[in-house]
Amino acid sequence: MATSDENVPKTYPQFEFTPPPGSTRLVLVRHGQSMPAVKGVPFDLIDGHGDPHLSPRGLAQAERVAERLAGEHFDAMYASTLTRTQQTAAPLAARNGLDVTIVADLREIFLGIGEGGQFRVMSEEDHPAVQAVRASKEWGELPGAETNLELTERVVGALDQIHRDHVDQTVAVFCHGGVIGAAVGHALQVNAFRLSGARNGSITELVRTPADWIIRSFNDASHIGTLFTDDDIA
Repeated sequence: MATSDENVPKTYPQFEFTPPPGSTRLVLVRHGQSMPAVKGVPFDLIDGHGDPHLSPRGLAQAERVAERLAGEHFDAMYASTLTRTQQTAAPLAARNGLDVTIVADLREIFLGIGEGGQFRVMSEEDHPAVQAVRASKEWGELPGAETNLELTERVVGALDQIHRDHVDQTVAVFCHGGVIGAAVGHALQVNAFRLSGARNGSITELVRTPADWIIRSFNDASHIGTLFTDDDIA
């Protein structure tokens, strides 16, 4: 005699996403807002790259990031050589009791004549070189700057190394808007410049599988909100 179970059709529920075996979950965090540039007073440099510290708003954003990710398990944390990423990583690192590994190739795009904060001034003044960058969507139009390809190659190389070092693990990577744009652009096979607008303190999640990239989220800043106005940090 047939049992009642034999008459029940098999069901196929929808499951939550699980990274394929051999993958690395990469949680990319853009640093908090940095201090404003002042015309004629360049930022200090690290290996030629402008190195402003976080503004008061940026420090508050770093705390919001730590609160947002407090319930996550991380096997490792990384940051670039630039102070603003390390300051952004600090609150979460303290909560998790993890050291932050510094990787030079996670630094922001090299801006050539725009380094040291000068690019912000040039943008405000609508400098011809900035116009050329925007028109072509190519960072290399800025004299002395890295090209889109150069940026993408070093960023993908750095993330691939993190993947090799952390198979089947979850890693927080505190980095820069250009770095996030390059990583997501590579995964989508589109121009990285089009994806360079990640908000300060935002979270982007990628999964590096053994053979490919999966994008889980981009520019999630729901935890940041409005902290205070620019006038409050002038």
